[in-house]
Amino acid sequence: MSLRPYLEIARADHWVKNAFMLLGVLLAAFYRPEVLSGASVMPLALAVAATCLVASSNYVLNELLDAPQDLAHPDKRRRPVPSGLIRPWLGYAEWLCLAAAGLALAWAVGRLFAASAATLWLMGLAYNVPPVRLKEWPYLDVLSESFNNPLRLALGWFALVPDRFPPVSLALSYWMVGAFFMAVKRLAELRHIRDRGALGAYRKSFRYYTEERLLVSILFYVSACALFGGIFIVRYRLELILFVPLLAGFMAYYFKIGMQPDSAAQHPERLHHERGFVVYTAVCLAAFVLLMFTSIPVLYEWFRVEPASITPLWTIGAPARQ
Repeated sequence: MSLRPYLEIARADHWVKNAFMLLGVLLAAFYRPEVLSGASVMPLALAVAATCLVASSNYVLNELLDAPQDLAHPDKRRRPVPSGLIRPWLGYAEWLCLAAAGLALAWAVGRLFAASAATLWLMGLAYNVPPVRLKEWPYLDVLSESFNNPLRLALGWFALVPDRFPPVSLALSYWMVGAFFMAVKRLAELRHIRDRGALGAYRKSFRYYTEERLLVSILFYVSACALFGGIFIVRYRLELILFVPLLAGFMAYYFKIGMQPDSAAQHPERLHHERGFVVYTAVCLAAFVLLMFTSIPVLYEWFRVEPASITPLWTIGAPARQ
C-alpha cells in the first residue's frame, strides 16, 4: 500500500481555487481597514488552512463516488480510485478526518466562519452523494458547484469581519462568475469527448447538454453577473465602473480558452500554463484593488450618482458597547 494515491485524491493542487477567498479579504479591508494588522495574520492562516482541508474532504468524496463514472472518461479513468489504488474504507476514513480537522480549525476562527465552512462541506455532500447528487442534474450541476464561489467570498470575509455579512449583490455576482466558469468547463468537456455514449456514461447531465444549450446558459450567467455586479458598483463603489471593460475582457479571454481543443478549462488548476491569461488576470486584480481603494469624485458628477455611505447590510447581534 502506498500513501501517494491517498494524497492525490485530496487534490492539494486544487487548493489554488481557494484564491477566490481573496475577494472577501479585500472587501473586508475596504469596509474595515483596521482589520489588516499583525493580529489578522493568524486568523487568516487558520482560515486558509481550514478551507483547504474542508475542500480536500470534498475532493476525496468526489473521487470515491465518481470512480464508476470515471472509468468511462478517457483521462479520469487513470485516477487512483478507478485504477484500484485506493482501499475504500481508508478513503472514507480520510474523507472524515479531513472534514473533522478542517471544521475544528474553522470553529477556532469564528462562529460565522465555521458555519460557512460547514456549508461548503454540506454542498460537497449534495453535489456528490445519491440520491440528490446534483452533479448529475443539468444546470443544477453548474449552479451548485459554482455556489462555492460566494461561500469562499464569505470565508475570506468572516475570517476578518466575524459579525457582519458582505453585500448580497456582490455575492450573487460572484456566484454567476463561478457559474460562467463551470459552464465553460462543461462546454470544453463536451467538445473534447465526441462520443456521446461515453459522455453520458461519465455524467448524466451530458445526456441533456448540447453546445447550443451550454452557450445559451453561458450568456445567461454573464448577463446575471453584470446585473448584480452593476448593483454593487452603483450602490457601493462607482470607481469600479472603470474595471468593467477589464472584467469583460477577462471573461472573453477565458471563453476563448474554453473553445480551444483539449482546453485547459477542463482542468482549471492547470490554467497557470496559459501565461497570457495569468498576466491578464494579474493586471485585472491590480486594477480592482487600486480602484477599490482610490476615490475619483469626478465619476460621481459624470454619472450623476450620489456617493454612498458604506454601511453593512446586516449586523449579527447587538453592536459592541464603546
